[in-house]
Amino acid sequence: MPGINGRFDGKRVLADLHALRAMGAYKTGVHKPTFSEPHLRSLDWLAARLPEANLSATIDGIGNVFGTSAKRGPKLLAGSHLESQNYAGWLDGPLGVVYALEAARVLNTDPSFKGAVEVAAWCDEEGHFGSFLGSRSFVAAVTEADIDAARDRSSDRTMRDALREAGFAGRPRLNAEAGRHIGYLEAHIEQGDTLESGRLAIGVVTSIVGIWQYQINFTGEQNHAGTTRMAVRKDAGLALAKFCVAIDERFPSACGPRTVWTTGRITLDPGAPSIIPGGAEMLFQIRDDNPEVIARLEEQLHRLAAEATAQGRCGVKVERIRTGVPAMMTPAFQDAIEAASAACAGGKSIRMPSGAGHDAQMLATVMPAGMLFVPSIGGISHHWTENTADADIVTGAEVFVETCRRLLAG
Repeated sequence: MPGINGRFDGKRVLADLHALRAMGAYKTGVHKPTFSEPHLRSLDWLAARLPEANLSATIDGIGNVFGTSAKRGPKLLAGSHLESQNYAGWLDGPLGVVYALEAARVLNTDPSFKGAVEVAAWCDEEGHFGSFLGSRSFVAAVTEADIDAARDRSSDRTMRDALREAGFAGRPRLNAEAGRHIGYLEAHIEQGDTLESGRLAIGVVTSIVGIWQYQINFTGEQNHAGTTRMAVRKDAGLALAKFCVAIDERFPSACGPRTVWTTGRITLDPGAPSIIPGGAEMLFQIRDDNPEVIARLEEQLHRLAAEATAQGRCGVKVERIRTGVPAMMTPAFQDAIEAASAACAGGKSIRMPSGAGHDAQMLATVMPAGMLFVPSIGGISHHWTENTADADIVTGAEVFVETCRRLLAG
């Protein structure tokens, strides 16, 4: 491999990933929620590996793992996360951490190379307790009150209790040090099928979408399901169903080329088959990297709500409950990834946006950032069948190490 004295070791990368896969193994994937026993073992595993890359290991007060270097020269921060979604895949998160570790082992131990890769494993990217709490903490976007309020979405355990039980309570939360890093680099499985279907090796991420989420409430009239004539019913559940259909009819004329929208949890009140629901609620999400597109679609939501309410059967109210700011990846980082792909992957790369959120979008608020994808078999992620071919994993690692070398040398 060019420029790294032949010390890159693809077998070592695969062995590291399989070691992490064994912690919290579930079928062919993992079950490794934030601050669970297998997640904490994974943090300790990484902390024990970091000295191999001449890095000092620290686990801070929110559960982020950092490997810091005393080597002279520029420093690049790289990493991802180690926890998983519930009963999910083995590569979503750990791939980026192991790639960063491998780049650090190769470049930091080379006395002829000036500069170093520092490694981070961000806590709770998957949102068991909140939204990107680890990386947001690093960029000073999490308050102590936020931590007080954070609870595990599955068990209702408080984050304070989880931190105390893990032994992290009382430790300081580390923040980005202005000027320390030339930027941040992250690798991830694509979680889609663009690379696989195009027989490509590397996705050069151009942007990371913002996520906007809404709660939409429907107010009708609860009544007896057997005695209320269809012509006079005010069925909130039926109003909700028609609203979903109207969205799919209206949005395509206003969306962008990569916009996606999803209806999540639907609840009916009271939800009994013998009672006409007087209330209904749906969670709804839009993702895009262009705020102007989101503004158009949000306007459509409010227009549809007004039209439905005007029909007189049910009232409809749209409330935005989450605003997502998209992040643009730094052009120089995109160029470095593309050049590394040309050197190590036969140039089989494509520039593409990320449809999923990642820690890189948080880091991009305080420093230059870049991100690369490797193929996902069948485009599957957030499921225990998630996988990537060994050859694609190794190629991606080679490209990642070469990208780090080019960024630090440049």
